[in-house]
Amino acid sequence: MNKKVLALSMCLILMCAFVIGGCGGGSDEGAAQEPTYVNLATGGTAGTYYPLGGVFTDIWNKNIENVNSTPQSTGASTANVTMMRNGEVEVIFVQNDIAYYAYNGTEMFEGNKFEDIRGLVTLYPETIQIIAKADSGINTVADLKGKRVAVGAAGSGTAANAKQIMEAAGVTFDDIDVHNLSFAEAASNLKDGNVDAAFVTAGFPTAAVQDIAAQHDIILVEVDDEMADKLIEQYPFYTKIVIPAGTYNNLDKDSKAVAVKAMLAVSSELDEELAYQMVKTMYDNQDQITAAHKVGNMITKETGNEGMSVPLHPGAERAFNE
Repeated sequence: MNKKVLALSMCLILMCAFVIGGCGGGSDEGAAQEPTYVNLATGGTAGTYYPLGGVFTDIWNKNIENVNSTPQSTGASTANVTMMRNGEVEVIFVQNDIAYYAYNGTEMFEGNKFEDIRGLVTLYPETIQIIAKADSGINTVADLKGKRVAVGAAGSGTAANAKQIMEAAGVTFDDIDVHNLSFAEAASNLKDGNVDAAFVTAGFPTAAVQDIAAQHDIILVEVDDEMADKLIEQYPFYTKIVIPAGTYNNLDKDSKAVAVKAMLAVSSELDEELAYQMVKTMYDNQDQITAAHKVGNMITKETGNEGMSVPLHPGAERAFNE
């Protein structure tokens, strides 16, 4: 009898283990899903991209189920394209002209095109400002011929902007004394009289330009409508913009200009529903964006497709068509 009791006890133990194991399997099926990571490449911590990135990721984390999104400080546009190409991030801040060059394999992406880049939204304008000393004799883009011109760092987006705008006026780099200078270097050289004019691609008012205008009389060289139309026909990433009177010291009239746009881009491989939710929740929480940064009031659904220079992601397209 003792052997029978022992055998029965062993059977009961095995049955309990089987039941518990089965319950454990059920528990695994009901466990929380692995989060969807959405890393956002921004720019330097002192710039505009980084704080906006913090707002966007906060909105996505709070409003899209199971998303874990984080902003990363980076070297901005060109570096961000490379990071996304390498699969290091899912979303990037990028100027729309840089995105265009990447998609088409031109300028700094010559022979290295990235055809998988897709647009999510365009955000706000970054204006190409052409600054000249008032006594330089420069009143139009054509007047830059024979002058010493700061065109941005070599290989930069600003240098490409300068080249394209001057060509629309019949001026090439061969016609000017080219100075490859950063914004800060351009400002310093304008003040010291080492250059006659400078191209600056940035939101206005720009601190470097304010600094020059505080010490010297300057003018903003206009890109008129005819030249702007010619540019936009060839380079669809440009948009028209007006720099209002009073933006800089002693500038008492509006100035016509063109701008590129800051934008968010993703890979064509990003899930369509996720892309849709990212765009939708951004615009559903626009008050949070406006409160976070002064450019926030320019980030609207109505303008979110202006200057889009690469194919729109299907998820974003669905959000815009609602």
